[in-house]
Amino acid sequence: MSVRNVLAADHHRDADANRPGDAELISAVRAGSVDAYAALYRRHLASARALARQLTGCPAEADDLVAEAFTRLFTTLRRGGGPDAAFRAYLLTALRHIRYDRTRQDHRVELSGDMTRYDAGVPWQDRAVEELESRLASRAFTRLPERWQIVLWRTEVEQQSPAEVAPLLGLTPNGLSALAYRAREGLRQAYLQEHVTSVDASAYASADANADARVLDPHCGPHRHGATLDQLGAWARGGLSPRRQARMDAHLATCLDCRVLAAELADVSGGLCREPLPRTAGTGQDRRRQSA
Repeated sequence: MSVRNVLAADHHRDADANRPGDAELISAVRAGSVDAYAALYRRHLASARALARQLTGCPAEADDLVAEAFTRLFTTLRRGGGPDAAFRAYLLTALRHIRYDRTRQDHRVELSGDMTRYDAGVPWQDRAVEELESRLASRAFTRLPERWQIVLWRTEVEQQSPAEVAPLLGLTPNGLSALAYRAREGLRQAYLQEHVTSVDASAYASADANADARVLDPHCGPHRHGATLDQLGAWARGGLSPRRQARMDAHLATCLDCRVLAAELADVSGGLCREPLPRTAGTGQDRRRQSA
């Protein structure tokens, strides 16, 4: 089931305006209500589990990660800190940080007779996070126009110069450089969009069985949510036209759900330092050549 269809189904089920929103529950938690935090836990548990399983690949480890994230956030709220409204975005960011901290700590205390593994000149990376990012990058790459795939693969992966690649596409070197710039930005936007359609899709699918898992703004119809979701990747990169940007801003100003998603995606975008290229992919042209 697509994210849009799940949101539409949830909209009809959860339109009861009497249910408290996240901001109201957060205020109650700060005032000492444990029941309010239990409601937040039930509402956002499916989203946290979906991300944790993506990061760890192990259900038991994922559940432990989720438990620690909720515990830390509860302590933070009781002390007066934490979010005022965007609970889900804050929770998922905290969950990521806990995962990274744990893996770094585990690496530091691992016992081994081979000290070359701890050479400071070799950066250590989390394989689970790498695999998740690679899957998202692969899907994002295949969504691009074939000309963009070719120019990215040739210039970024095979490290060919614009002068070498330009004749393949009937362009001048300057024209190829301009195309490569658009392709890189298109890949970043597509990669961010995959976070919406992948991690959030699985979270919403899990939430479909739990009536408390999602509360939508009753003033926003399902079609408006779908239009917003489809453009969040471009929005996070500042790639919308002025007219679409104005519509997006107007929707985010009135819709807490989409605002929370946007905050989470902006956090991912802020950590995007390079082109999210897949480890192995090749272009459609390459794949056809290999199958010939």
